[in-house]
Amino acid sequence: MPTTPEGFANRINGLRQDLAAQARRVQALVECAFDSFFSRDQQRAASVPRLDDEIDRIDVELERASVSLLADATSQGAQLDQLQLRHVLTIVKVNNELERIADVGVAIAEAVSRVPAAMPVCPPTLRVMTNSVVGIVRDVGLAVDRTDARLAKVVLQSEDAVAAFKAALLRNAEDQIASGKMSVDFAFVIHELATRCEDIADHCTNIAEQVLYLATGTIVRHQEGHWVEIPPASD
Repeated sequence: MPTTPEGFANRINGLRQDLAAQARRVQALVECAFDSFFSRDQQRAASVPRLDDEIDRIDVELERASVSLLADATSQGAQLDQLQLRHVLTIVKVNNELERIADVGVAIAEAVSRVPAAMPVCPPTLRVMTNSVVGIVRDVGLAVDRTDARLAKVVLQSEDAVAAFKAALLRNAEDQIASGKMSVDFAFVIHELATRCEDIADHCTNIAEQVLYLATGTIVRHQEGHWVEIPPASD
């Protein structure tokens, strides 16, 4: 049975709601992964892959539903407007980035088993860094849900803060190793978690770029240390 223009609009809105829910699942997974790392809670870490299984399932469902919508629109000659097409393209791309963030969260949880029980307490800066990353994941999820260009730009700027945290942690680790106050093994643990944080922030900025594309039609690129917005081509 042919789908009406209103039916296509409802299907797109349903996909947007499902994507926002997926972003919340990913945020919960990332929080759980970080908490298990700092508490060295093996049981909590073991729950992270199970959370990822659900995210993977929804990832496939969203992908299939998006493809099905476009296929139906093509076969029925539906005239989806430019904004509707941007919505579907953005949903597919953001969905993929969310799944990759979840994969990073799983890697963090898997690292818990490699952390010796006698490992020293992590530097407070590392905890501040992970809290910041959770905030970035939260903000980018809200930006997706609200198609909020302003919040998306905040996320883009946050990537520099994560890079600064990592650089500060590594400089401190070098000093601590040189003074004999930190083992090389512990420094590797710090480096691994800081790198995972950077990976998550990078995926979040990719999502923020898609939100800006959806909201404004602009394409965003990182050039020479700052973000550049390329305006949409005029008709």
